[in-house]
Amino acid sequence: MKGLYLLLDLIALSGPLLLSFDKRVAFYKNWSVLFPAIFVVAIPFVIHDELFTRSAFWGFNPDYLIGVYIGHLPIEELLFFIIVPYACVFIYACCNYYFQRLPAKTINRAVQLLILAYIVFLLLTDATGWYTASVCISSLIVLILWMRFGEDKHIGLGFVISLIPFFIMNGILTGTGIEEPVVWYNEAEKITGRILTIPFEDVLYAFTMIVGVILVMERLNRRNAHRTHF
Repeated sequence: MKGLYLLLDLIALSGPLLLSFDKRVAFYKNWSVLFPAIFVVAIPFVIHDELFTRSAFWGFNPDYLIGVYIGHLPIEELLFFIIVPYACVFIYACCNYYFQRLPAKTINRAVQLLILAYIVFLLLTDATGWYTASVCISSLIVLILWMRFGEDKHIGLGFVISLIPFFIMNGILTGTGIEEPVVWYNEAEKITGRILTIPFEDVLYAFTMIVGVILVMERLNRRNAHRTHF
């Protein structure tokens, strides 16, 4: 289906964007710090993606694209780095509003330990591929930053819930329910096993991107609050 990747991007954006103006969560009020955070995190992701695509560590099936490229990356992939963080940070904001009574610090600690265990699992399974090694290193850096600078907000819960729509979208992109995957992987650069059609590494890929954006956004929020106070 021509344009499938773009359609998935638009579907992922539609709900969170429409609900951004809900008076309770009022997510649109975060835009001034959210979009700079998305941009900051997107830069290394785009560079990483471009290098890996050039090296044929992964690639994109043109049958599902509209045919517009910047460098070696389809426009749909670049939109992915904006839309997915937007949708996932929206979930994070909703968690902070609707689940205020849940122990954020305890949940965060549990998720941090699970992520650390997952990194160790991938390292012990096979970390010789470039994709496996890169996500283990990047996710470990983000994990350390989260443990060092993260506030007692629902980062962990927001990330876990975000995995549900992320897995649905990523599942389709990697071949679930369609004849061929939208995104293909060089099996020599990753662990052979998958979660259905999703590479094991994609969990850490999502973690690095989602939590990375949240940490930068909250850092900008603190800086703005400090300036306002003085």
